[in-house]
Amino acid sequence: MQHMRLSSRVGRIAESATLKVSRRASEMKAQGIDVVDFGAGEPDFASPAVAVEAARRALAEGFTKYTPSSGIPTLRRAVAERYARHYGAPWPAAQTLISVGGKGALFESILALVEEGDEVVLHTPAWVSFPEQIRFAGGRVVEVPTDGADGFAIHAGPILAALGERTRAVILNSPCNPTGGVIGPEDLRAVVAACAERGIVLLSDETYERFLYDGAAFASAAALAAEFPETVAVVGSFSKTYAMTGWRLGYLLGPKALVDAAANIQGHATSNPTSFAMVGALAALEGAEGDVAAMVAEYQERRDLLVPALNALPGVTCQPPRGAFYAFPDVSAAYGDDIDGSIAFAERLLEEAHVAVVAGEAFGSDRHVRISFACSRADLERGVERFGRFLERRRPVARRA
Repeated sequence: MQHMRLSSRVGRIAESATLKVSRRASEMKAQGIDVVDFGAGEPDFASPAVAVEAARRALAEGFTKYTPSSGIPTLRRAVAERYARHYGAPWPAAQTLISVGGKGALFESILALVEEGDEVVLHTPAWVSFPEQIRFAGGRVVEVPTDGADGFAIHAGPILAALGERTRAVILNSPCNPTGGVIGPEDLRAVVAACAERGIVLLSDETYERFLYDGAAFASAAALAAEFPETVAVVGSFSKTYAMTGWRLGYLLGPKALVDAAANIQGHATSNPTSFAMVGALAALEGAEGDVAAMVAEYQERRDLLVPALNALPGVTCQPPRGAFYAFPDVSAAYGDDIDGSIAFAERLLEEAHVAVVAGEAFGSDRHVRISFACSRADLERGVERFGRFLERRRPVARRA
């Protein structure tokens, strides 16, 4: 009997590290083990009541059939109007695609843009799916490291230095998963202008747009789209902003050619996003601002609880994230002969202390681990206490990395 032969493109990608951690944590919980899960990037809040009620009503009224593959017109128009109202963006509903999660919009955009051998510039540490999607499309990732010493801020200079003849796109993720780093308006303009001059697409993943702390203002690439209409594309998501992860809804706004191409890919891959979920998303967009404000305020409280507690642990250093809802502490001082990097550290922390984190190697930095603070304050306190006991036990074998 001959073995199945899979395509070569499948060999370019690996399992999502974040999903792998979630799966192992779930297995341990099913065995009755009390696991503090800092792994998943999933809000612990309920979806807005207005969204739930609107979707329930749509189901009851039979809104369960196919819709246009690019999404229902009312939601496309509402998303476009929000970006026009907040950022002066020029995109009409016709240049707005509702996708199956923000991840779907990113994947479709990369497939539409990248050919074999093309380069995509990406600041790192970066969300685990960016490199995998780029490689799946046949592209090569050009990494631009950011520095934990300045909070992993995203600067224009290193990105511009990485642009080359084969560069097809630059991906920005601000606020960044996993670091919480952001790009400022001057750096953003410099990157967009350089991309426009070279015919490169700037794909801005703004999934964590609303999650900024200490009163910081958000610099959206959408604010430059009218000036650079063939350069700027923006991806967003309902998952994080409205605690609607399981609803699987995101969106893409950008140049017509790119949005149309992504829509064609979606039409053959998934057809339309879920009909009644889109009705709920429209209700959230129009009536859940209070829910969002309350979530962001609570996340700041959690950040301000977590980061000092982490920095009080032996050998741990952690800059306060400026956005998103992750801490990205450097734990390399705890490495030793029996732990040679972040993967081994995360595995031992989970098995011995029953605390789930994601190894930084998955994001491009083996000195760090990612801790999601999308969980209760009580879980943060319990998890950090266990983290500390784990580190104290390791003191005799730890060495400087």
